[in-house]
Amino acid sequence: MSTIGTRGLWVAHGTNGVVGSIRHEEDDYVVVMVGADAETGRYPSLEVAKGALYSHMRPGSSWPRYEQH
Repeated sequence: MSTIGTRGLWVAHGTNGVVGSIRHEEDDYVVVMVGADAETGRYPSLEVAKGALYSHMRPGSSWPRYEQH
């Protein structure tokens, strides 16, 4: 059995609070939106994952602020 470790975590903050997060696992960046039961998707780079997270926010939302943990 292999264990996947998290290499980094970024929390996305919108104007009304946290909207989602991005986890760096092995070769993927995993996007999870607040309130979702499952991950939104896996992406090859942090920049692509940030764009994907933003695309799942409400239309007209400002670009979120990312805070690394």
